[in-house]
Parts: sequence; structure tokens; C-alpha cells
Amino acid sequence: MAGFIVIAFILIILIMNTFFVVKQQHAVIIERLGKFNNIVGAGFHAKIPFIDRKAATVSLRTMKNGFDIDVKTEDNVTIGLEVSAQYHVSYERGNTPADSGVYKSYYMLQQPVAQMRDFITDALRSSIPVYTLDEVFAKKDDIAKDVNATVSEQMAAYGFTLVSTLITKIALPREVEDSMNQINAAQRTKAASQDLAEADRIRRVTEAKAEAEAMEESGRGIAAQRQAIAEGIKGSLDTIQATGVSTDEANKLFMFTQWTEMMNEFAKSGKAATVVLPADFRESASLFEQMSAAQQAGEGVKVPSIKPSQD
Repeated sequence: MAGFIVIAFILIILIMNTFFVVKQQHAVIIERLGKFNNIVGAGFHAKIPFIDRKAATVSLRTMKNGFDIDVKTEDNVTIGLEVSAQYHVSYERGNTPADSGVYKSYYMLQQPVAQMRDFITDALRSSIPVYTLDEVFAKKDDIAKDVNATVSEQMAAYGFTLVSTLITKIALPREVEDSMNQINAAQRTKAASQDLAEADRIRRVTEAKAEAEAMEESGRGIAAQRQAIAEGIKGSLDTIQATGVSTDEANKLFMFTQWTEMMNEFAKSGKAATVVLPADFRESASLFEQMSAAQQAGEGVKVPSIKPSQD
């Protein structure tokens, strides 16, 4: 019974060291007596127990690593870049197993992630100094593509494919960030002031046009009013002359009537205005000017009371 148990135990160990399973998107490097033998992919496999061994299981999935890198721009501003790199072991098999990406990734580079970081850092510190700070922000995608192309060639020699390199964040010194915010705020304030000034100009032009149109219409109204007044005066004079009154007497009667009506209206207005006129309207050779002055006073010129002039 003891011998059976020992045999069974040995068989289990042999089976466990003979058969193995490789997961999807993985590859296993098999070494025979310490020397590279072959590479097997996903599935069920067998090896010689105690002679062959699984040296490494290599993942073929795309991996991601982030790096923080300090660089200096052309205008001597030190900025911090957060860089994200996506990469995977090369799927190339090559003419021989030793030419495959799996072989190179395991045997040719001890610390692939650290080496890739050094390559990316060197590429960025070589390319960023030719750009100003503003250009780094504007062209960060182009910079990342150039860095990715450069580092891809370098990592390909070690069996890795660099899928993409992204600059995910640009960190500025506090004082530089404050200065940029102030510049941006000043530019926005300037633009807002220009917009307000333009809006005010448009408003003023519109008001001026409206006022000009209103004055034009008012002028037409005044012209029509004066025409109607002139026609009325002419009709009144014709009526007076038709009674047999001479032209001179008709003119004097009409002027006296206009003068008395003006004085009555002025007294009724109650605006406490004063117009100095001759006691006898006939004494003035400029009655028209006096009547115009009285009309303007009645429309708003404030004077205390009516006082006839004394010769």
C-alpha cells in the first residue's frame, strides 16, 4: 500500500511537470536544461519533466504606464508633463524564434518599463526646448506623435511595440499659471470693452438717425402748418377787403386783431411770464419780431408779469 502511494505521488508530479495550459493572449517560453528551446501559445501543451521548464509567461495584452517628466521650454519655463504610454510585446514571429517579439522582450531587456521611460524622457527633453510655452499647449499632440515615432523605433529592437504616447497634462509653476490667467482675463476684459463700445456706437447712430427722421417729419409738419396759416391769413384779408375796407386799413385791423389775441392767450396761459411790448402796437416797426418773441415766451420762457413799455 505504501509503495502504491509513492508511485501515485510520483505519477502526479510527473503529470504536473509534463502537461500545462497557456491562457489566451499569453505565450510561454520553454527552456531545456537552461537553454532556450521554443515558444508556445495559448492551449494545452506538454514538456519533458525535469528537463524542460517554463522560463517565463509573457502577456501579449496592451499595457499602460504613466510617467511624470520635467522639461524646459524655449522661453525658459520649467513645466511638468504627465505622459501616458500604451505598449505591448511585439506580435512578430520572425524567421526564427530568436527573432520574435516574445524572445526579445524576455531575453534582451531587463527592465523594459524603466528603459521606455528613459527613451520618452530623452525624446521630450530634446523636442520641447524648441517650443515656447504657448506652442507646447497648441502642439502637444504633434509633439506626442513625434516622441511616439522616435521611441517606437528604439523599443522595437527590444521586442516591444509602442502603440501611442499621450501628453495628458501640462503642469505649470504657480506664478506662471497666475500670470497666464491674468493675461487671459485682461484680453477678455478688452474684448468686452470693445463690444460694449461698439454696442454704444450702434445705439447712438440709431438714435441719431431716428432723431433726424423725427426732425424731418416735424419740419414737414411745420411747413404744412405755416402754409395753412398763410392761406388762412390770405382768406381773412380777402374777406375784410370785400367789405370795402382799404388794403392798408385791412392790414392794420388784422395786425391789431392778432396782437390782441396774442395778449389774451398770453394772459390766460397762467405761466407768469413777462413780455415787454410797446403800449401801442402801431409804434413798432417790427411787430412780427415782437409777436415771435411773445409766442416763444408763451411756449416756455418764464418771466414774472405783463408790463407795457413806457416811451
